[in-house]
Amino acid sequence: MRIAIIEDDQWYAKMLTYHINLNPEFNSTFFENSSSFFANKGGFDIIVMDFGLPDIEGKDLLKRLRSERSTADVVVVSGQEDVGTAIELLQNGAFDYIVKDDDTKDRLWNTLNKIKEKRGLKQRIEELEVEVTNKYAFTNYIKGNSELLKGVFKLMEKACKTNINVSVTGETGTGKELVAKAIHYNSNRKKNKFVAVNVSAIPSELLESELFGHEKGAFTGAASRRLGKFEEANKGTIFLDEIGEMDIALQAKLLRVIQERELVRIGDNNPVKLDIRIICATHKNLLEEVRSGTFREDLYYRLIGLPIELPPLRNRKEDILILSKFFIEEFSKQNGLGKIDVNQEAQDKLLNYNYPGNVRELKALVELACAISEEGRISGDEINFHATYSDNVEDVLNQDLTLREYSNQIIKLHLRKYNNNVLAVADKLDVGKSTIYRLLKDERPVAS
Repeated sequence: MRIAIIEDDQWYAKMLTYHINLNPEFNSTFFENSSSFFANKGGFDIIVMDFGLPDIEGKDLLKRLRSERSTADVVVVSGQEDVGTAIELLQNGAFDYIVKDDDTKDRLWNTLNKIKEKRGLKQRIEELEVEVTNKYAFTNYIKGNSELLKGVFKLMEKACKTNINVSVTGETGTGKELVAKAIHYNSNRKKNKFVAVNVSAIPSELLESELFGHEKGAFTGAASRRLGKFEEANKGTIFLDEIGEMDIALQAKLLRVIQERELVRIGDNNPVKLDIRIICATHKNLLEEVRSGTFREDLYYRLIGLPIELPPLRNRKEDILILSKFFIEEFSKQNGLGKIDVNQEAQDKLLNYNYPGNVRELKALVELACAISEEGRISGDEINFHATYSDNVEDVLNQDLTLREYSNQIIKLHLRKYNNNVLAVADKLDVGKSTIYRLLKDERPVAS
């Protein structure tokens, strides 16, 4: 830490310099007046200034330091114990105000250490921000080299340059949340929160409170005030996953929040201003949902913003081995397995599969292969596609089953395809949710 001491009393300055330099992490330099200090072009982390210098008034010196040496923390040392002056100096940017007395050396020592800790924390935060930015760099975070993926990257770059809302569409497992995070952490909101909400995973009667918050006593069980996800994400980004599952009544309230850029908690009348970016995602075709009357047209146009469609993995097969290599290296590193290769037979099997579960399924597949592989090599035998993972209904119909068994197989197939999203499967197959829940209940093993 480079420290400048501006003090016209040479004996006092030398005493402070000696005391400060006892800490090997500090390196202090003495200046007898402000003119000699400003003549020096060296950079300093901390400036300790005497308030009563003969060549400049103390308040003017502080003002000039804050203007010309704004990166330095300024500590004022004064022979006057004036509370009003101290408050004014602190309000104008001084880090501390220390009165000259028998305890000055110790107080200054403590102040310098506080500044050092603060700067160390600030530096660590900056380092973490760089790490996060690098982690979420598109090509580091989303693996692949296909032309389809390059097109996605171009749209993501455009999204990062503005605060336009973004809508991400694609099949389950294509990486919609990854895209949302990458956009947030490469935008001007990256220092603020990214908050993800899976709309389909929250019961509709609780979703309003989850999103917009509530006051104490707003309803039975509301024992205290709770801030919603929108307030939590203020100044940052909120990611609304599976937005197509939102109840039509709540869509109207969401529309108002987007239009007014403010919300009102349940049980309150006072609006809360919002500065927020919305990224939404769905596996559905929202325009078809608008035409069918299950999604508001006005909300659709508010949310659509910059649309990004993620291609299914089967349409970018040139990325399969790139992704496999990445997942294998990550799994091996996390589990201390050493280098693991993939033989030609295994590569061929990986390339010739259709991946109804997309990238998520590929990741699970190669991690299992790593776990059961021997001698640092994955062979074709370790690539185990479960028969019911097929997205081809013909594979199911070719089995010798009863009508009920066929129905159950088809429902299970779609549950895998839609990541166990019961609402999505019920909508897709046009069956009641209770039918699916009953199947899931029957499938559970009986406890012994």
